[in-house]
Amino acid sequence: MAFCSKCGAQLNEGEKFCSKCGAPVEDKKEEKKQENGFEAILNTPDTTSGYDQKDIQSNKTMGILAYFGLLVLVPIFAAKNSRFARFHANQGLVLLIVKIGFSIISALKNIHFIGGVFGVVGALGSIVTLALAIIGIVNAAQGKVKELPVIGGIKILQ
Repeated sequence: MAFCSKCGAQLNEGEKFCSKCGAPVEDKKEEKKQENGFEAILNTPDTTSGYDQKDIQSNKTMGILAYFGLLVLVPIFAAKNSRFARFHANQGLVLLIVKIGFSIISALKNIHFIGGVFGVVGALGSIVTLALAIIGIVNAAQGKVKELPVIGGIKILQ
């Protein structure tokens, strides 16, 4: 049973306003759905338990390097036999491709009649890819095998 947040009167289900004081009734269900939607994007699969702990401990640095642009090539070639490093190298490679895509979009801002749109999309893309890189670095440093939000499911490296 719900109660008015202003006067404390008991509310009937489905009421939009309190029958005693007339205050609008807050819809808490709608707020919760919005929070859960954002959390659902960030809550990606964590498959750390399926990886060898020795491999994780000895290749954390390689996992971290994977999120620094072209340095993704270091774990790709130097840690070919590490499942942990290859997982993060794949995540970093996908992120690099997305960064390049947003850079191309951002470069199109010099087109006068639609340049503003491309500039905004490119800037937002840069912010998003920076946030994803930070998430990836934190996951690698903590020894987690956790996909990045939105782009983490894309597999390039086997």
